[in-house]
Amino acid sequence: MNSFKLPYHLIVDEGVFGRIPKVMNDVIPGIENKKTIIVTESTLKGIFSEILDGIENSFNDSEMYLIKGATYDEAVALAKYITMNDFSIVIGFGGGTVLDLAKFASYVSKTKLISLPTTLSNDSLASPVAVLGTEGKARKTFKCTIPSAILVDAKVIMSAPKRQLLAGIGDTISKYTALNDWKIAYLNDAEKVDDFAYMISKMAFNSICYNDQMDLEGVDFTKRLTQALVMGGLAMEIAGSSRPSSGSEHLFCHALEENFSEYVNVPHGIAVAMGSYGACIFQERNIGKITNVIKKYEIPVKPSAWNITEEIFVNAWKQASATRADRYTILNKTDLSDERLKEIYRKMEEIF
Repeated sequence: MNSFKLPYHLIVDEGVFGRIPKVMNDVIPGIENKKTIIVTESTLKGIFSEILDGIENSFNDSEMYLIKGATYDEAVALAKYITMNDFSIVIGFGGGTVLDLAKFASYVSKTKLISLPTTLSNDSLASPVAVLGTEGKARKTFKCTIPSAILVDAKVIMSAPKRQLLAGIGDTISKYTALNDWKIAYLNDAEKVDDFAYMISKMAFNSICYNDQMDLEGVDFTKRLTQALVMGGLAMEIAGSSRPSSGSEHLFCHALEENFSEYVNVPHGIAVAMGSYGACIFQERNIGKITNVIKKYEIPVKPSAWNITEEIFVNAWKQASATRADRYTILNKTDLSDERLKEIYRKMEEIF
């Protein structure tokens, strides 16, 4: 059985970013006196200057560190900086790019991590993996630490663009096909399935699929989506891999990011929701279920809306498996003929 850890705290509340030492003192006594590095990016520093100043001032010995991009080299450089300067606490403040880099750097430097997401666009706030750039446009998934605490300020989340919220919903929806791909891998002797991790991930999907709280900008839905994304992250931690949350739909997303980024720029969560529609057809699942939930939340998965032409769509699916060659999915045995993929593209253009 894979050994795993859980966050000490998961708090969703308005204004929680302003009382970090207070809510964390039971876990790390005297945290306000620990040497702390706040990892963020310049754009966020401009948008949330007052909040970041408040966080910095709540620690007696703190420093702000601005990243330039989520690359492996920059993550290693940050880990070295943390180690060489004896920081005890890492605070990641931002979206997936910042949080992935902070997670990996804290893992390498063996420091405690507090995750402060500014969006709910994907499960980076809780997952034990970091997706970092390597050479060229390629990105690789690295194992890292799960945060010691996840603090979500509902007021900050509700100020984010709605598109980012829809991306977070899309990332959760994609578990429908990711979990089935995990089963397919098991049935083909390619992987074992951790039943508990599977259950947690399925609960995350169900909490959004069968949700009746449709005020997406309200505190209640913010809490629900946070919990769903955290459950997805915890499922990965329990399984010891990203399998509970990543299947053929994610490989489609990786293919778009790695091979067609000069033509299209689709948010990760929306791209995997788009991929889930095709993956559901390949898996011969209930396509009505995934279609209804995408429509319910009005997730913009129409390919042409993101400059994805029929040619790009077809080639992304054909190149998807190569992005993670060690991951067995339905793509290993389904029909990926041009004719079939073009038909799926046309259906998506018509339906969405």
